[in-house]
Amino acid sequence: MRITNCKVNHLTAPLGYWMEKPVFSWQVEEAEGKAQTKARLVVRRDGETVADTGFAQLDSLAEPVEMELAPRTRYTWTVTVCTDAGEEAVSDENWFETGKENEGWNAKWIGDSQARHPMYSKHIAPAKPVKSARLYICGLGLYEAYYVPGKDAAAAGSIETLRAEAKIGEELLAPYCNNYNEWVQYQTYDVTEKLKEEGNLCVLLGNGWYFGRFGFNDPDGRPYYGKGRKLLAELRLTYEDGTEEAIGTDESWQVDYSNIFFSNIYDGEQMDDTLEPVAAAAAQAVEPPKGALTARRSLPVKALQELPAAELIHTPAGETVVDLGQNIAGSFRLRIHEPKGTKIHVQVGEVLQQGNFYRDNLRSAKAEYIYISDGQEHVLQPYFTFYGYRYAKVEGVTDLKPEDFTGLAMYSDLPRNGWLETGNEMVNRLVQNTEWGQKGNFVDVPTDCPQRDERMGWTGDAEVFSPTACYQMDSYAFFAKYLYDMATEQKTRDGAVPDVIPSFGHKGIACAWGDAACVIPWVVYRFYGDKSILEGQFDSMKGWVDHIYGLEQNDQGWRKHFHYGDWLALDGPGGIDGVMGATENAFIALVYLRYSAQLTAKAAAVLGKAEEERYYSELADKMLKEIRHEYFAPSGRCCLDTQTALLLSLRHGLTVDREQTAKRLQKKFDDNDGKLQTGFVGTPILGEELTKAGLNELAYGLLFNEEYPGWLYEVKLGATTIWERWNSMLEDGSVSSTGMNSFNHYSYGSIVEWMYAYVAGIRQAEDSIGFRHVCISPVVDARLGHVDARYQSAMGLWKTSWKAVDDNHLEFRVTVPFGCQADVTLPYAPESLYGDKENAIFAHVEDGVCRLEAGSYSVTYETTAPLRRIYSTATPLKELLGVPAIRSFLTEKIPQIGQVPDHMKSSSIRELAAHFAGHLEAGTLEVLDEALAKLG
Repeated sequence: MRITNCKVNHLTAPLGYWMEKPVFSWQVEEAEGKAQTKARLVVRRDGETVADTGFAQLDSLAEPVEMELAPRTRYTWTVTVCTDAGEEAVSDENWFETGKENEGWNAKWIGDSQARHPMYSKHIAPAKPVKSARLYICGLGLYEAYYVPGKDAAAAGSIETLRAEAKIGEELLAPYCNNYNEWVQYQTYDVTEKLKEEGNLCVLLGNGWYFGRFGFNDPDGRPYYGKGRKLLAELRLTYEDGTEEAIGTDESWQVDYSNIFFSNIYDGEQMDDTLEPVAAAAAQAVEPPKGALTARRSLPVKALQELPAAELIHTPAGETVVDLGQNIAGSFRLRIHEPKGTKIHVQVGEVLQQGNFYRDNLRSAKAEYIYISDGQEHVLQPYFTFYGYRYAKVEGVTDLKPEDFTGLAMYSDLPRNGWLETGNEMVNRLVQNTEWGQKGNFVDVPTDCPQRDERMGWTGDAEVFSPTACYQMDSYAFFAKYLYDMATEQKTRDGAVPDVIPSFGHKGIACAWGDAACVIPWVVYRFYGDKSILEGQFDSMKGWVDHIYGLEQNDQGWRKHFHYGDWLALDGPGGIDGVMGATENAFIALVYLRYSAQLTAKAAAVLGKAEEERYYSELADKMLKEIRHEYFAPSGRCCLDTQTALLLSLRHGLTVDREQTAKRLQKKFDDNDGKLQTGFVGTPILGEELTKAGLNELAYGLLFNEEYPGWLYEVKLGATTIWERWNSMLEDGSVSSTGMNSFNHYSYGSIVEWMYAYVAGIRQAEDSIGFRHVCISPVVDARLGHVDARYQSAMGLWKTSWKAVDDNHLEFRVTVPFGCQADVTLPYAPESLYGDKENAIFAHVEDGVCRLEAGSYSVTYETTAPLRRIYSTATPLKELLGVPAIRSFLTEKIPQIGQVPDHMKSSSIRELAAHFAGHLEAGTLEVLDEALAKLG
């Protein structure tokens, strides 16, 4: 028995994070027992116990401990767990360390606004042997800190050498992106080992989000938040004799200027190593930033993956282009050795066009790197920017070799917790594309895209993708920071949630986007089981609902407001090139108003706020009546005839006749040749609602569709991330448009939530939090061959797998983690199977459901129906033509098949045989039947 994944506030060994109160969590592995019976948490400081719960019914998902936290203090803790098998185990010793808390700073803000980026430095000479050392630091816009041992700071050489040999920590783009008008983050670094000897503490500042062009606020690109760069740092030395020394930024620090003379998130970075050095001068004190200085909430952004060049391309246009083989967000390393004065120019893009470098879809973002050589060999790596790219055009480098260029994928350091693999390589690529889309758009903020002049924290994208994000990566802390930032924006906006967080001055609000204030906290709570997220965001949830309901009460102002609606759906007036879907925006606005009221009521119930629970429940009921009055006929029929409207009607219980609505939904797809027309609102709920409506065949048909519009269409065209539009690229490989076209947008990757929850079957029960109770009922389709899924939930590791052994035999496996239970429904299982009491999976069966406790189980059985669709000449032609392999086969065998008018495609080939009588030889139908059965 082992106790693992011990975390505080969902972080492993957090150093200097914001921590109002610690919440502890842990998992148990390799136990004989099935569940925890009691546990004990002990927290110590310098070996002295400061909190001891005693043995009690502690919650391994989230156990808060009331204790007064001292500033700059390391605490250790252990948890002891007892199981129902009589076992007892103690965890390894874990730790967390507080930041400065509410303690004052022994430091001043210093700064500047020169074009050349400043390097601030201070000589540090410890007076005694150092026991421990911490650096507390905030540099705006962005900073990197270095410690150079020795008496002479100049001995370190270039900033390139500093970064390679003296950098403090691995973080990039600190202190990250947030609403600087309300709060500013500082980071804490353990620099004990570096401070064993005297040296020079150096800090390089860049522009970043704070002091660079960013957002929509100013067409001239002036910074929204900052008027200059700023630095605050305090080095705390604790000596072996117990005394302390604090060394902070002030006018005694020196400043000189680096050879970086331009940096910007959108436009890249420029550096000139032929510039004359600038004499060092005394630092100047500056006014502090507007926002309050607090301990960090952001997870570190790091270069977490290195990608060697997959290919070096010499294009028809004569360009030298590096292909990473994967679209990423991040940076690069480039080895060069060129004569003095040579200009090295790197530009990046996501796709090629006619084999040539292309970047028009980046709009005004220059996304480049410029370096002027001093004649020496260098390994170049930008400091204060990042790019969204797969291809890099390199100019100015003689005889560039593939090994000279390395891509660096940068993203917030979220542990991976989901793995899903099938027997279909294109579907596997789709899952990988979604994972890469999350990495590329989780650079501190859940952005819409990482490449063009946007890269902003669009709330709608984050809202629809949040469940998929939580399946793929441990996203609690990441979303907690984003939601906190959201709440700070609302405080000055009467509860309104701007479309992007941080807002950078953007004032627009919209349904389904602003509703992220209610949806994401509830998603996070359900996935992780920690009500702290609801406690922290409850005022935000209420503020949003109260704001939009107030608008609605004023002459139906909310439904009349501008909304994005079913953004980028294909059924709107603009067709495939439009942006607005056909589903009435007012309908979506009211549906989401009700949904947010429901979620706020649920949050109130969890928090024991009975009055608020009653109020928001009644508001939700009131909105349901209004929606039905306005948009539903007396018969219960939805008056809006779009795929998304019907999906919303099912999702939110708006219809009183689910069967009729499901039939209408099926017909909407049939009328569109089985293709989707949904956008940002309809697509994320598509798979689940089709499955719940009994339309699994349609759901799988959409998944496997390789034609436009569909997920595998873009996979077939070589996508390595998720596209913004269903037709971001046309079938001939040309980019469909440049005004709003990203090849790395994760929203439509939300289909992967359905794959984990329904295809693999790891779906949390309605009454569950933290995946304690999971309903496993995999939706099997033999075209996938097999599915293997693992999900490291807040409770532990769930595993499911199924394999179509042949057309009539299924192998199924499941692992239930410690402390959990599973309700398993086996697909196509004969009733007699449940009588096999020698198999532990059938030890407890109720109404055809296997009730499982912790453990691993497996069974192989003969199914009651074929596991794959058997096609024949009796199958409707429309259905046959929806399968690419069959369509290709039929077109070859019966060329006239393409001339069948649409209104006749609901008939089968046998029914249409008279029309082909002159072309079909005797026995042809039988031959076709045999071939079709195999092709299915």
